[in-house]
Amino acid sequence: MNTPKLFDNAVMAEIRDQFHHVDFCPVINEPRVFFENGGGSLKLKAAIAASAEVEALPDQEGRQNPASKYLTSVLDAGREDLHFVFGSANLPQRGQVISGETGTRLLYRIIRSIALAAPEGPILSCDLEHPASLHAAKQWAENTGRKWLDVPFDTDTGTAGPEHYASKVTPDTRIATVIHTSMLTGFVVDLEGIVKAIRDVSPDCYIIVDGIQHAPHGGMHVDQYGVDAYVYSPYKAYSRLSLGFGWVNDRVSAVPHEHMIGHNPEGWELGSRDPAFYAAQSKVTDYFCWLGAHFTDSGVRQDQFDAGTSAMEAHEAALLQLLIFGDDQSPGLTSFDKVTLVGPAQLEGREGIVSFNLAGVTSPDLVQEFAKRGIRVHARISDAYSGHILQALGIEDCLRVSMCHYNSPNEVRLFLKHLAEIAG
Repeated sequence: MNTPKLFDNAVMAEIRDQFHHVDFCPVINEPRVFFENGGGSLKLKAAIAASAEVEALPDQEGRQNPASKYLTSVLDAGREDLHFVFGSANLPQRGQVISGETGTRLLYRIIRSIALAAPEGPILSCDLEHPASLHAAKQWAENTGRKWLDVPFDTDTGTAGPEHYASKVTPDTRIATVIHTSMLTGFVVDLEGIVKAIRDVSPDCYIIVDGIQHAPHGGMHVDQYGVDAYVYSPYKAYSRLSLGFGWVNDRVSAVPHEHMIGHNPEGWELGSRDPAFYAAQSKVTDYFCWLGAHFTDSGVRQDQFDAGTSAMEAHEAALLQLLIFGDDQSPGLTSFDKVTLVGPAQLEGREGIVSFNLAGVTSPDLVQEFAKRGIRVHARISDAYSGHILQALGIEDCLRVSMCHYNSPNEVRLFLKHLAEIAG
């Protein structure tokens, strides 16, 4: 992980100015600190503006008029920017970037298509996963008469390692799903190590990654992971809701799947794409290049983008360090006797999230206590999304504090101050 380093005050102010509703909720018309980024990030002003401008156009692709050609250029530019985002821009065989209704929908469709096409053999997934991939794996194992292999995660570390996958994978495993970062514990997995553990036993296994929680907190590098498909949701990464973006390699592109007859059989997109989503994504990419230009002298777009995501990671690590361990001004979570962290008290491998319990207060009640004090957080409870993880951890609920790089150290200090009041 990057060495923790906060943005200086000037850069912090510039960053916060570029997002909608950074410190004020227009619905309740009150100031608020937003620590519910795990449910969806703040929206980049430029992305929302570009989206609205493009969405207002009545024209469509494939027509012989200037507006239609403009929309095609917006889509083409957005797809190129997505190759930057996924880290596939410089691959000799870049695969393709695709979009769908949601990130969950894309994961389901990719898993289903491969399950229907692959030879007989199990599907492997892990208890740490979000239902987007976990339930898709379970359902399509059952629907195609396959064995479902369940990988447990380490409840002490809050993550799963290569050794966990190695203990379950079989030579005939056809599909494996992996979550890059847990939406509950906040810990990232050793993705490259897991891929190696799987391929050492089943070299031809299709490996599909849910990167939805990782995307807002760090760079994506499919050129290094060795996976077959990677999916994220832009609403968690500074852009719009109701869309998912995915990268698939040439092997997945060639898997039989629904496509329009007479069109490219390796194309995965059905119907017209909304150029507004792609216009918004290009603005997000521009933003990270702008941010990166503060930290590199390079004029190369890829260098700027990488520098921006690296600086983001360092700032978030510093926020997490302050939240967990505190400093001379503010006691951190580890200073509270009534606080029990989910997972170890460490920065290494943690991205944007700290979950914990406060003795004597249920997490839903704790959400309301913080809401009274102008801080928005979220309780993970034993529902269809989190119940399987909480059960493995031996707890009924937890409070999730989820931060992004536009959050400030002063907001963390305010949270800790109010926690001290609530804890008594």
